[in-house]
Parts: sequence; structure tokens; C-alpha cells
Amino acid sequence: MTDRSRDLPLHTEDAPAPAHTFHQGVVKGGLLQVSGQGPVDPASGEYLYPGDVRAQTRRTLENVEAVLAAGGAGFEDVLMLRVYLTSREDFAAMNEAYGDFLLERVGEGVLPSRTTVMTGLPREEMLVEIDALAVAR
Repeated sequence: MTDRSRDLPLHTEDAPAPAHTFHQGVVKGGLLQVSGQGPVDPASGEYLYPGDVRAQTRRTLENVEAVLAAGGAGFEDVLMLRVYLTSREDFAAMNEAYGDFLLERVGEGVLPSRTTVMTGLPREEMLVEIDALAVAR
């Protein structure tokens, strides 16, 4: 029988509320999964920086960071980040913003693994969405 006493949903006012039937993140079995985050202002629920993938990437990573923090983790605990882009042409700008953000958080530490996928996203104004898998503390 599995011990579910450490399983818990994560919630923080510092990241956008989920638009559908899921939690911002979940801790289960020693892992912390952050649901896909986008470039949304947590206070207003507005999608920010239309057409600017660099700014959207930073805002999205800030939202991921807020959910990680709600679970007592940070980017140094992240095993894997998945980045979803709507356009291959945005890859270089996303990659630069992503790199700057992660280096500010992890520095000389171990950077998370990453996969980048080109796909359609739920909202037309979204150029990027990112989720994370981390070790729960």
C-alpha cells in the first residue's frame, strides 16, 4: 500500500489560478509537478506581452517559480522543464530569456534537463507554456 500522507495539491496567489480542473501543482511520491504555466499576471488573470516571446518566457518562468516555492522547492530542485512554443522562429529569443532566468537562479549549479516542443497552445496570445518536474523537499 502506498503512503499518500505526503500527497498534496499546491496553491499560491503568486501564480495564476488554473483555468480548468487541475491544480497549479501537485506533490506526490517525493516529486513536485508544476502544471503548465503561461504568461499570465496572477493578480489580474490577464495574458501579458502579446507578440514578445522573450517577456512571455520570463513571466511564465516566474509563475513556475511561484508554484515551486509553494511546494518548498526552487529551480535548484528541478529535474526537467518542458517548454512549448507556438513558433520555431521564437526559439532563439525564448532560449536566451530562459537561459538568463535559469542562470540567475541556479548559477554554477546543475541546470535542469529540458525538452522544447513546437505546438498549438490553448490561447491565441500564448507564445509559450512551461511545466516543471522537481524533487519535493
